[in-house]
Amino acid sequence: MDRNDIESKMKELLVEELGLDEDKITMSATFEEDLEVDSLGVVELLMALEDNFGVQIPDEEAESLVTVGEAVDLVEKKLNA
Repeated sequence: MDRNDIESKMKELLVEELGLDEDKITMSATFEEDLEVDSLGVVELLMALEDNFGVQIPDEEAESLVTVGEAVDLVEKKLNA
């Protein structure tokens, strides 16, 4: 799975799981400020990422995620490990 596929799936999950407006989702968008995702929303997203991509994301790595792009980077890194 290449980066474009991961980005597309990430947007899809953010829309489906959290009900976000797809137009607001960019790789530089921050979860809390730009997308107004609370901590529960982030947990829901992480669970969806783990299920959809078949990766494990430890809490300490998840806590450092600020932007959508960082989440894509992390998933890409996990998939290529």
